[in-house]
Amino acid sequence: MTAVTNKVRALVAGLGNMGRSHALAYHHNPGFEIVGLVNRSLVDLPCELSGYPQSQDYQSALAELSPDLVSINTYSESHADYAVAAMDAGAHVFVEKPLATTVEDAKRVVAKARETGRKLVVGYILRHHPSWQTLIQQARDLGGPYVFRLNLNQQSSGPTWETHKSLMKTTSPIVDCGVHYVDVMCQITDSKPVSVRGMGLRLSKEIADDMYNYGHFQVLFEDGSVGWYEAGWGPMMSEQAFFVKDVISPNGSVSIVVSDGTRSDDIDAHTRTSTIRIHHAETGEDGQFNRGDTDLSMADEPDHQGLCDREQAFVLKAICENLDLDRHMNDAVRSLHICLAADESVRTGQPITL
Repeated sequence: MTAVTNKVRALVAGLGNMGRSHALAYHHNPGFEIVGLVNRSLVDLPCELSGYPQSQDYQSALAELSPDLVSINTYSESHADYAVAAMDAGAHVFVEKPLATTVEDAKRVVAKARETGRKLVVGYILRHHPSWQTLIQQARDLGGPYVFRLNLNQQSSGPTWETHKSLMKTTSPIVDCGVHYVDVMCQITDSKPVSVRGMGLRLSKEIADDMYNYGHFQVLFEDGSVGWYEAGWGPMMSEQAFFVKDVISPNGSVSIVVSDGTRSDDIDAHTRTSTIRIHHAETGEDGQFNRGDTDLSMADEPDHQGLCDREQAFVLKAICENLDLDRHMNDAVRSLHICLAADESVRTGQPITL
C-alpha cells in the first residue's frame, strides 16, 4: 500500500473525557484534520476545539462529511453499531474500550473490518504507555506461571459519580475498566484463559436493581496462571489500596508503586506508575535474598493527554503504513470475552468455562 500523503480526515463521536482528549490529539497532530465533532448534547469544549463544526446526529454527520476515520468515544452500547456504520461508509475506526457490550457484537465489528479492509484500533491506552510496556516486559522476563493482582477502584462524587451512573446503565465497572487489565494479563502470560469466577454487589440505590457498582473476579489460564481484578465506583469506595498492580512469579515480582497522596478520581492516576519495583526471589545459603529490589523511576512518563497523543499517532501509523492489526483485534475480543464472562458469573453465581 502506498503511504498516505494527505491528512486523515477525522470525525469524532462522543465528547466526554476520552473524546475530548482524542480530539485534542487529532487537533495537534499534523497528520489529521478534524472535519466534525458529534455529541448527543452541546457541550463546552477547550478553545482549541471550539472552531470545529458540531452535530448532534451521528448518522447525518457520517453521511455528510465522508470522513477517512471515525473516532468513537460514546457510551458502550453504541460502539458496535457506530463502528460498523463507519466502516460501511468507507472509514477506518478508532473505538474506545470496550469494543462492544457482547462478544457477538465484538466479533461482528472485527468481521466487518476484515470484510471492508478498514483499520480497526481499540482504545487500549496502556499498550501505548512506556511504563506499562516496561512492566509487561519485566514480568515476562521473570517467567511464569503468574499471579496477577490488579484493581482500579474510584471514590467518585459530583460529576464523576454522574458519569459512572450513566456508564452503569449498560456496563459494569469490571467490564468497563477490566478489559485494560485483562489485556495486560494476556500479554504477559500469552496463555489461553480457561475459566472465570466473578462476584459483585450493588452498593447504591442510585443505580438499577440489576446492576452492581462493585465487583471482582478471578481468571484461570491454561498455563496455571491465575488473575484477580477488582473495580468499584461510587462515593462509598475507600481510598485505601485503590490501585494495586502486582505481577508475581516463582522468580519474583513486578509491581507499580504510586506516589503518596494520589487520589482514585484523578484520571492521570489510572495510568501513572511513578515507580516500577522488581523483586528477585532467589536466596543464598543463608536464606537471605541475593540482591535487593530494583526500582525503575518512571518520572518522565507521559500524562493522560500525552498517552492519547501516542495512541492516535498509532492510529495514523496503522492507516498510513497498512499495519496488520489481526492480533490487536483478536486480543480485544478475548479480553472482552473474559470480562463479560466475569459479569455473567456475577449475575448467575456460577463459574464460567471459556
